[in-house]
Amino acid sequence: QVYVVFSEELKCWCRALVESVWCQADCCQIRCFLVDYAKYCFVASDNVRVLAGAFAKMPHRAKKCRLHCTKPLTLHIDYCENTAKIGPAKRWDTAAIQHFRELLE
Repeated sequence: QVYVVFSEELKCWCRALVESVWCQADCCQIRCFLVDYAKYCFVASDNVRVLAGAFAKMPHRAKKCRLHCTKPLTLHIDYCENTAKIGPAKRWDTAAIQHFRELLE
């Protein structure tokens, strides 16, 4: 379900998909994917509203996608043997993400 959340970074209300909820003693933080900006953000639970009417039927401008058969790699450094090898990683590092975004532009 698509909700409306207030993004502090963008200073506006945005359509979003809720990814996860983290509750603490005093408040709940919600991790959202902004469907019109292709960004992830955290918002307070009181900044979330239900999307109603014709706005709920509008298509998203951003889609979550993956590169087919492309897996993240990282540089593994062994200080004892003084070697460095490229190997598999669990997540993409920030330098690889930034390089990919620059290629897309």
